[in-house]
Amino acid sequence: MFSFGKKEEPDLVEVLDQRRPSNVDAMNQQHRKSVSNRGLTGASALTVKQSIFPITLVTILFFLWGFAYGLLDVLNAKFQNSLGITAAKAGGLQGAYFGAYLIGPPTYSGWIVRKFGYRWTFIAGLLIYGVGALMFWPSAVYRSFAGFCGSLFIVGSGLSTLETSANPFIATCGPPRLSEFRLEISQSFQAIGSVMAPLLASRVFFKETDPTDLANVQWTYLGIAAFVILLAVVFYFAPIPEVTDADMALQAEQCSGLTGYTEKPLRRQYKLFFGVAAQFCYVGAQVGVAAQFIKYSVESAGISDAAGSDRYAIGQGLFAIGRFAAAGLMMVMKPRWVLLIFMTGVMIFIAASMGVKGEGGVAMLSLVLFFESCVFPTIFTLSIRGLGRHTKRGSSWIVAAVSGGALFPSLTGLVADHKGYHISMCVPLIGFAVAFAFPVYLNTVCAKELDGFRESKIGYHDEEGLAVGDIKYEERRASLVHEEKGMSPAEKEVSY
Repeated sequence: MFSFGKKEEPDLVEVLDQRRPSNVDAMNQQHRKSVSNRGLTGASALTVKQSIFPITLVTILFFLWGFAYGLLDVLNAKFQNSLGITAAKAGGLQGAYFGAYLIGPPTYSGWIVRKFGYRWTFIAGLLIYGVGALMFWPSAVYRSFAGFCGSLFIVGSGLSTLETSANPFIATCGPPRLSEFRLEISQSFQAIGSVMAPLLASRVFFKETDPTDLANVQWTYLGIAAFVILLAVVFYFAPIPEVTDADMALQAEQCSGLTGYTEKPLRRQYKLFFGVAAQFCYVGAQVGVAAQFIKYSVESAGISDAAGSDRYAIGQGLFAIGRFAAAGLMMVMKPRWVLLIFMTGVMIFIAASMGVKGEGGVAMLSLVLFFESCVFPTIFTLSIRGLGRHTKRGSSWIVAAVSGGALFPSLTGLVADHKGYHISMCVPLIGFAVAFAFPVYLNTVCAKELDGFRESKIGYHDEEGLAVGDIKYEERRASLVHEEKGMSPAEKEVSY
């Protein structure tokens, strides 16, 4: 497992011996269809201005696939109602979807992003997603539960491939000090898409349809497939700078004076391993809460399923708002503090939801969704800080941790069947407790390293308008040193 994909990663000596392209070179090479992960592209010192367009493009992708994913939830519910799928079988559907995350990112998805770069991984993920959506058509025609599970697995494979590329791309494309802020903002738009899709579906797409009629569902799946395949074509032609593991190794080395970075093999990246465990337990707990939210609301407040769905929509809205709020806080506070604050809020309100009844209990669980908002992207970015040449492989492992969503919902449902939905929240509480230990670890053991990246000026312009960390900046600094020493041109040449 540690060695899978290792040959695609550069050695630090190999990186430092290469010719250094500039960030201008990185922008001029955006239309290259593939790039070696072992080679420098100049993208380690991209400025905010240079990264705005590619970040915006991928953020649009976040929104669109958030919308498609939210619509998929509605379609899946209609499929389940039409086929009379039981709660136990519904747990199998979640296992099929999230099980794809366990398989894809550590194997083929991670290999694609290291071998061919971000562009081709975006395209591959969208095409796999499109194939999965197309597979729902025959599943609907034959009303096949097995076909439905297989289709969900393929969709999960596509989305996990997208996340294997999109999350690290956003985190690494631009100045390192803004890494957490960029991913938080981008995923905020994904949350908006996920909120908008169910509302439009219930009020526009399926307003007056028979709950057992799958005709509209089939056509909607076909529309999703056509849409994401069109997106794949857009990304083929889109200008996207490639950020390689060699670029990240160089950037980590340049920040070493602030962070204390030293080159280490992947097996000694303990922060990454803790981050993977925290992400696994957090995502599992998050999905467990989401899966039982409506039934919890019905039990707690004595309301109908429809009213419970409305309460859940409010909770999803709070989730989206929370991401924007966290992004704003990250501009004035250290991300490790923001993560600790939000995880503390999650722990407080998930515990309160176990004891508070009525609408108050629903409010407690809604606040859990608000404080969950920033946790996934912040764990992701803080976990890959300082990985250097292991950045892409480490990122794929954290995405694989989303597979926690296959375990916790079924356990939560099992407890709910025997003890009720209030007591069942003890299962997410356990998962959140493991995740809570991670920001505690970061704020006590890893504070210097994380704060060093936060203080880095790489990608920012100096007083002469040169980007800190870029080769032109380094050459200018070396030139000034020679001038201060009064060296002749011949002596300068010898010193190099």
